[in-house]
Amino acid sequence: MLDQQRLNRILSLALPIIGGMVSQNVLNLVDTAMVSRLDNSNAALAAVGFGGFMLFVTQSIILGLSTGVQASASRRKGQGRLAETGHFLNAAMLIILIAAPVLTVLLIAAAPTVYPYVNNDASVIELGVPYLQIRALGIIFVAMNFAFRGYWNAIDLTRLYMTTLIAMHAVNIILNYILIFGHFGAPALGVRGAAIASVAAFGFGTLVYVLFGLRHAREFGFMQALPSRKEIYSLMRLSLPTSIQQVFFSAGFLATFWIIGRVGTAEIAGANVLMNVMLIALLPGMGMGLAAATLVGQALGRGDPADAARWGWDVCKVAVITMGVLGLPMIFAPEQVLLAIYTLEPETLELTLWPLRLVGISMIFEGVGVVFQHALLGAGAARRVMVVAIANQWLIFLPLAYLTGPVLGYGLTEIWLLQVIYRAMQAGIFANFWMRGKWANIQI
Repeated sequence: MLDQQRLNRILSLALPIIGGMVSQNVLNLVDTAMVSRLDNSNAALAAVGFGGFMLFVTQSIILGLSTGVQASASRRKGQGRLAETGHFLNAAMLIILIAAPVLTVLLIAAAPTVYPYVNNDASVIELGVPYLQIRALGIIFVAMNFAFRGYWNAIDLTRLYMTTLIAMHAVNIILNYILIFGHFGAPALGVRGAAIASVAAFGFGTLVYVLFGLRHAREFGFMQALPSRKEIYSLMRLSLPTSIQQVFFSAGFLATFWIIGRVGTAEIAGANVLMNVMLIALLPGMGMGLAAATLVGQALGRGDPADAARWGWDVCKVAVITMGVLGLPMIFAPEQVLLAIYTLEPETLELTLWPLRLVGISMIFEGVGVVFQHALLGAGAARRVMVVAIANQWLIFLPLAYLTGPVLGYGLTEIWLLQVIYRAMQAGIFANFWMRGKWANIQI
């Protein structure tokens, strides 16, 4: 039974994270909803979808720093060494300043060559290449924002994360409205306008985070001195497995889009819509998973693995109930859910109804999986999480998806069903790892 005090502790951490993530995914929904109102909307939606995932694949190699920052800082906080927590944020900033410009240049140069291999539709390529190149300019801001997110979560200042994201995405929505459609005298840039708005909004968010850091984390070592080699090595050791996992995970999504693209362009447009709706629905689980990572890390820092184990199960209970309730509208009213957000062509709408029902059914499994995945990451078990996630996605799901779609001729619904099954299997494996408790002996 979950007592009120522990529930309040979970919610005090998770709700600001969820609030911030809601604004982040509202941004994605607004992007796709506005783009869906352009001429040739299927091509525009596909271009944004493919471009977004190609960007995520590229920048994922440094996004894993967020996990390392959170695990390190939460463990130090639990040990009573709060003054050292900012050192790991400094290390992340230094790594990002070196790596992000290199990734940006490589992606801009490679985009015209690589994009046609991902999707060979001429309309999608024409829109998608410049979208991707513009979004590449924001890699440095996205990576820094993720690192700050991990830090604020670790030291129980999640409200700063929420406040910044809400402000940042308000800026994005306004700029989208102006630049996509050409309001207030601005040129109507369409898909390119959406990319420019996103980069500007992430840059604004980074500026706000730095100002918050100088105000709230200066006393904990933020921007007081260069990080030591030991701190950089420790952060990279924790972050690298997560970064590799993120690269394979995002590349797996891109591969999924490529597979669905072999079925049809309408299916790609539908998959992009489904992915955005699913990411919104996953927010409570993600927020609670990040809260679990902090609670587990702090408990282990106090030398109390029994309390860390209990936190994992307690957060999971809350996530399962919340996610199950959120899945109900997708199961029983999928058309109303979609039409409340998007303007879809009839064929695209019809293709997405049953896959969206499957998303709703899978919410309980997703709650279990995401909480225990992040709890394990908070304990420092990043390598084990990486192996499980990569193996399930690349050795099981993707081969079966290709066989089911392009080879056997089935459609979006069957491919999405396979995704639900593989994610449920993965959730069971993470829960089993947590139950066995070997994570409690990991040193950070």
